[in-house]
Amino acid sequence: MLKYKAGDLDVAVIGAGHAGIEAALAASRMGLRSALFTLSLDLVGNMPCNPSIGGTGKGHLVYEITALGGEMGYAADKVMLQSRMLNLSKGPAVHSLRMQSDRRAYQGYMKKVLEETENLSLIQGEVVEVCAENGAVTGVVTAFGGFFAAKAVIIATGTSLGGMIIVGEHAYDSGPDNTKAANALTESLASLGIPLRRFKTGTPARIHKDSIDFSVLEEQKGDVPPTYFTVDGEKSEGGVNCHITYTNGETHRIIRENLHRSPLYGGEIKGVGPRYCPSIEDKVMRFADKERHQIFIEPMGADTKEMYLQGLSSSLPEEVQKDLVHSIKGLENAVFMRTAYAIEYDCTDPTELLPTLEFKRVSGLYGAGQFNGSSGYEEAAAQGLMAGINAALKIKGQPSLVLSRSESYIGTLIDDLVTKGTNEPYRMMTSRSEYRLLLRQDNAEDRLIEKGYRIGLVKQAQYDRYLADKAAVEEEIVRLKGETQSKCPALDELMIKNGYSPTEGGIRKADLLLRSGVGIDDIYALEGRESPLDTRLKRRVETEIKYAGYIDKQRREVERFASMESKKLPEDIDYSAIKGIRLEAAQKLQKFRPQSIGQASRISGISPADISVLLVYLSRYGGER
Repeated sequence: MLKYKAGDLDVAVIGAGHAGIEAALAASRMGLRSALFTLSLDLVGNMPCNPSIGGTGKGHLVYEITALGGEMGYAADKVMLQSRMLNLSKGPAVHSLRMQSDRRAYQGYMKKVLEETENLSLIQGEVVEVCAENGAVTGVVTAFGGFFAAKAVIIATGTSLGGMIIVGEHAYDSGPDNTKAANALTESLASLGIPLRRFKTGTPARIHKDSIDFSVLEEQKGDVPPTYFTVDGEKSEGGVNCHITYTNGETHRIIRENLHRSPLYGGEIKGVGPRYCPSIEDKVMRFADKERHQIFIEPMGADTKEMYLQGLSSSLPEEVQKDLVHSIKGLENAVFMRTAYAIEYDCTDPTELLPTLEFKRVSGLYGAGQFNGSSGYEEAAAQGLMAGINAALKIKGQPSLVLSRSESYIGTLIDDLVTKGTNEPYRMMTSRSEYRLLLRQDNAEDRLIEKGYRIGLVKQAQYDRYLADKAAVEEEIVRLKGETQSKCPALDELMIKNGYSPTEGGIRKADLLLRSGVGIDDIYALEGRESPLDTRLKRRVETEIKYAGYIDKQRREVERFASMESKKLPEDIDYSAIKGIRLEAAQKLQKFRPQSIGQASRISGISPADISVLLVYLSRYGGER
């Protein structure tokens, strides 16, 4: 191919999905000349699956992205159709915000932000080659022969890389939503020695709103007032309702009788799919004793009749899809607008990456999002943000930013990927963190905003507002710990109502708040006044006081494990030469090259005995290296 010099960049980002957007914005906002390449400008910020942001575990990621200076939370707040806080019947550690979003409005918001960002060029063009010399990237080449010199390249190709859509017996090269697949780039990455594999995901059919019988469906309303991901961003009032229906015995019969036509079960699909977001045929077969499965009917936007059938992802033939949808209550006359499909795509083995998301074997080359083996918009955005930050820091000659498991879900996500790897599309869940009570949504700024501010992504106004909020919370906690509530009929009534005997005298207000069933609003009612804090900060005070003992316990656990993370392993260790270590352990350590004892301990197959041998080795020889 004839090439011409098209431009000089610091950072080139390939793919304008959720990972690519955050990567490009982070690098450009940190002052680097950046370009974001996309197969089509109409794909910027696309939501090919459910147009929603957040959810269990995922909401935590969005709060953390916001605290670090990312954009996803601001976009979600602006285009929100419905806001719901999940898991409120459980403890605050697993409360997770989920927003139904207006798909096209989200895309429009993100495209406008990118277009208005200094140092950033948004370019429609297929990148077909990543160039490298002497083990380091030098730039990228587009399909039209344009060579863009670059000091760092971030791959955020989503499901477009080697994409293939599969519906029943039909299979064809395609990215999501029948867009162009990126095939040439696969060959280029393979030539650089980047290992690739096939994963699979899918999406349900979209049906016309007017063909749904809403009178027989369960209505699912949003929270009033809504909760938001940001404090400082523009807000939508939402107010759109979703609906719920269920599969039934007839639905399951149709699926079972047509299982031989399923490419998932017939072997046509080779890629590994997400265990936590299975297709409807997979759910019916895996949970054979379950009489029904829940289906959420959700809008694609405020100005469209398209409705999304969450829970009905499928790759069955189109006519079978229609039969099974028509068997469901309220959907008997559903009119298909988009057929469900499965999509296979190329991705890499994330254990080939450093914790900065830079490839070990190619300096300046980074991976982010589904290319790294994850699934989900939020997981992608979190990785894109960190890849963009670390690419910029490396070019500036500054220390990299690696978040630990004990300070963030983002750190947990990346550590899981680069240390343990994944055999299926990785999905974030609160259960993946050992420190859930420390990593709540409501304290994301406490944990991360200093880092975002230090590297220049968090604006001064946002940081100043955070400092004011922090001071207000701390002041109220000190007040409640220091003041005593006098004995009175209202206090006695409150105690009896919650199953306690009346107090003999007064009680410290913080101690009263420790009683089960007693909330902070009860304290203010006893004081005869309104809360001095808004709902967001008020709940924060309540959580910090009520769960203080558990929080302190987790902090001690973090301190105990911190010593493991601080014991660094030399990059040039020959693990096969360490006496006493098992052969399997030596081989895995040689392959993954962990950076610390803590990271080594999390590699699958590494036993406590192996770690003990490593510790002895470090104590004997570490100082000499």
